[in-house]
Amino acid sequence: MALRVHQPFTEEESRATYERYHIPASVRVLWGSALATLEPGHQDTFVNYDNDDRAPLLSISGGEDHLKVPSVQRSNAKHYKSNTVTEVNEYPGYPPAARPEGWEQVADDALAWALEHVR
Repeated sequence: MALRVHQPFTEEESRATYERYHIPASVRVLWGSALATLEPGHQDTFVNYDNDDRAPLLSISGGEDHLKVPSVQRSNAKHYKSNTVTEVNEYPGYPPAARPEGWEQVADDALAWALEHVR
């Protein structure tokens, strides 16, 4: 049984995206995430939300993305309690990150944000 999440991709676009971006990975990542709550201590999935020494964090979401949903990105950002900058940039009407439309504006905005927050 396959899990299908609606994304505005044709079959050809989906296959081309997979071929371009797919990276084989160990199943350890999946099991480590799934079992993290059952094992005591810090696992690979641990995040220190109070780390003031971390780099600034920017999450970017396309408004039409159903995998990296903007509301989830906002919720994730609220977990960070450190004094380091944590922001979410949303692009209403923009397609998922894997789609090429509008990527230049998103890239320019991300670069400007990074330069603004460089230490």
